[in-house]
Amino acid sequence: MHIIDFKCDFMSKYPNVRGLSRGLLVLRALNAMERGRATPQQLSEATGLHRTTVRRLLETLLEDGFVRRSTSDDTFRLALAVRSLSEGFTDDERIATIAPPIMGKLMQRVVWPSDLTTPDGDAMIIRETTHRFSPLSFHRAMVGRRLPMLFTAAGRAYFGMCPEAEREDILDLLRTGAGGELQQRFAGDDAFIRNLVRQTRENGFGSNHGDWLDQRKIGAVAVAIVSEGRVLASLNVIYLDQAVSPAEAVRRFVPPLQEAAAQMAAAVAPAAPVHAASADD
Repeated sequence: MHIIDFKCDFMSKYPNVRGLSRGLLVLRALNAMERGRATPQQLSEATGLHRTTVRRLLETLLEDGFVRRSTSDDTFRLALAVRSLSEGFTDDERIATIAPPIMGKLMQRVVWPSDLTTPDGDAMIIRETTHRFSPLSFHRAMVGRRLPMLFTAAGRAYFGMCPEAEREDILDLLRTGAGGELQQRFAGDDAFIRNLVRQTRENGFGSNHGDWLDQRKIGAVAVAIVSEGRVLASLNVIYLDQAVSPAEAVRRFVPPLQEAAAQMAAAVAPAAPVHAASADD
């Protein structure tokens, strides 16, 4: 009986910290979001917490480095510091975390908008974009948009440079019709696939110039972001085909894209271990 009383007395001195519990609740909800990002309103609906409470918690987590706010819209996502708390922080999130400032500098050089995309089954999904900031942008709400793997520069850059085994997995998925009837047909065309991969690897970039039926007036070039032998994402520059020719796009946009991709790859690469100097050094 005395033991039970002691436990109750002990617990009464250390009440539950509601703020911590709510903060962890928001982190778990954000980690469970299908696309890894959410607005305060969406998190409020998922947790049952008031939107103002969620906003305060997010601002605290932002200040402490556990979440970050997208520069493209009013969404939040997990940040690097959350690796110690959750396995939900993926390489996709890591590349998206370091991309915005590099993409901002790229936009200053090329003016036209660009997108950072990562693979999502049968398509590439836009993780970050400069459409909101580019004076030449013809779209705004781009984050989360899916781009066809075989008909866009972003998809072709990733598809052409990824390992053969991964490429076959993508093709198997496309052949089921997951990416639409047109991609299903082209995925079954061995000659088209061989030529696409060969051309992408020889050029070192992917491109499309009115190949995507939904965006016939739009052209793009894209490069793959490769780190430690892994293809992580692709980075593109999008333009109107009436304003920029394919040859001009390659000349003007591919070198800056390659530089930006190299910077991102270096930023996500594991840091080299630091060894203490020995007496022989």
